[in-house]
Amino acid sequence: MTQPTIAQKEVTLHILKRFGIRMSKKLGQNFLIDEHVVKSIVDAADIKPGDAVLEIGPGIGTLTQGLAEAGAQVTAVEIDRRLLEVLSKTLEGYENVRVVHGDILRINIAETVGAPQYKVVANLPYYITTPIIMGLLEARMPIDVLVTMVQKEVAERMVASPGTKDYGALSVAVQYYTKAEIMFVVKPDSFIPPPSVDSAVIRCTVREKPPVQVNEKIFFRVVRAAFAQRRKTLLNTLKTTGVPIETLKIILEKTGIDGARRGETLSLDEFAALSNVWIQ
Repeated sequence: MTQPTIAQKEVTLHILKRFGIRMSKKLGQNFLIDEHVVKSIVDAADIKPGDAVLEIGPGIGTLTQGLAEAGAQVTAVEIDRRLLEVLSKTLEGYENVRVVHGDILRINIAETVGAPQYKVVANLPYYITTPIIMGLLEARMPIDVLVTMVQKEVAERMVASPGTKDYGALSVAVQYYTKAEIMFVVKPDSFIPPPSVDSAVIRCTVREKPPVQVNEKIFFRVVRAAFAQRRKTLLNTLKTTGVPIETLKIILEKTGIDGARRGETLSLDEFAALSNVWIQ
């Protein structure tokens, strides 16, 4: 391709100046200017020629370019209408890229991507990371893997183990649907403007089936309740479900789980045990 590498500071600044683009704080826009990070993200997603990829928030096309040059068939969904003209120029000549204007939380993703199976690769805005990831997973999209750059703190919560300060409802949900691992950390100076915190690239390989068999509605109801008031005991915080305390004591006794424990000490298996007794 004849296009210059977008993931360079001088190229990115030139593009932003040429099109009069100012970064939107509302949309959490920080533009990546590190070629090595782009390559590492593409490698983390194990992109092969012909792979169908959904990219969320292509911005000015920095990561899109890396995916396209690896041979992916990219569908890039961009919410910021100002960037459509930019993308038409920065990605000119890449016939394996299709840019779609829309909100990833509102569009029909199946129709938009048009592939029976695909990968998700994205540099996600911090303010909307969790709704996007959970929306994709809960909808049971035909996704092989999600490779996303998120705030480091969020990545640590996604992979956290029971009993740690980062472990919470997000940890349980992500680990229920996927096998998650942090691939590498990205420092603020890899962006324009530099964010105030470190970022991390996390790879979530979607499970063929969850590691526990549960009624999902009850399971996640129990999980949310268990983490609703972290300082309280499990018995007390589960009262928020509306189940009488005497009934809760019976449920806990059946599972062998001590009601004096706190929710953040429970493993995925223990949450499953609770929810399975709950519905009997």
